Amino acid sequence: MTESGTERGEGGGGWKIAAVIPCYRSIGQVLDVLAAIAPSVFLIVVVDDACPDQTGAFVEQHCTDGRVTVVRNTVNKGVGGAVMTGYAVALARGADIVVKLDSDGQMDPAMLPALVEPILRGHADYVKGNRFFNIDDVQSMPAIRILGNACLSFLTKLSSGYWHIFDPTNGYTAIHRIALMRLPLTKIDERFFFESDLLFRLNLADAVVLDFPMVAKYGDEQSNLRVRQVIWPFLSKNIRNLSKRLFYSYFLRAMSIGSLELVLGVLLLGFGTVFGAMHWIDSTTSGVPATAGTVMVASLPIIVGIQMLLGFLAYDFQAVPKIPLQLLHSRAERSRLLRA
Repeated sequence: MTESGTERGEGGGGWKIAAVIPCYRSIGQVLDVLAAIAPSVFLIVVVDDACPDQTGAFVEQHCTDGRVTVVRNTVNKGVGGAVMTGYAVALARGADIVVKLDSDGQMDPAMLPALVEPILRGHADYVKGNRFFNIDDVQSMPAIRILGNACLSFLTKLSSGYWHIFDPTNGYTAIHRIALMRLPLTKIDERFFFESDLLFRLNLADAVVLDFPMVAKYGDEQSNLRVRQVIWPFLSKNIRNLSKRLFYSYFLRAMSIGSLELVLGVLLLGFGTVFGAMHWIDSTTSGVPATAGTVMVASLPIIVGIQMLLGFLAYDFQAVPKIPLQLLHSRAERSRLLRA
């Protein structure tokens, strides 16, 4: 790989591009999706995630594309588990870039070359779709999806640290081999939370992530995602990932001004809130107004604490990874060869 990251493989100036397609109850659309995948893709991994309609067997019987490899999960692992299975196969087959798209036809395979372009040019390690980039396109989206994605996007920004992204549950993605090899595939959530969990893991790996404007197509396919069933799991898992990210990035791996602002902000805000609440309750119970000094002791830490936390957020906004791992790897490899 050259330092520019643009002189590799088959299908993209020498890059080996693979596509992973998890399948579950999509027997009516999967063949059309496979037929539309560009010739630049050298490998298509169809993952039958213990489909009750046996999509894998259906593909083997009706698809003559020699690029297609069908693998099966003996038990249903969920969409995340199916994608991890496909990732492992693509890595083993030597893929440089792995694209993931769904089998239900909502993601246009014709957009695949544009999706991988930022990776081919060395600008990113991971590219994901964003259905909210163009306002006109949002009008065709079901209202429940708009509301759900707005809430999930905010939570994922917090937990992953990628403040510039939106539409975190978008499953149209492309990832560079180097970034993929840094991910603990066996630890990534296997259900619908896997896209958000993947972003959290990518941040810990210092991977550069970019959004790709796209339009989703909504037909008669049935989504397996039930909003009411995932609200609390998504909330709790995002809070868990946020706690881990803050600990790993600001205390375990390194200390920074952001670490100091976070600690002081939490302590001051907590002290001011608790102190003020206790004296407010005491004043209400006794009927004796709090003194000006008491009010100042309560309010000043709250004000300073909020300022500290805002300063931390500003620091966190700027701490998003900026140099793609593929470029760092190519520079390190070139230095190693020069020393040899």
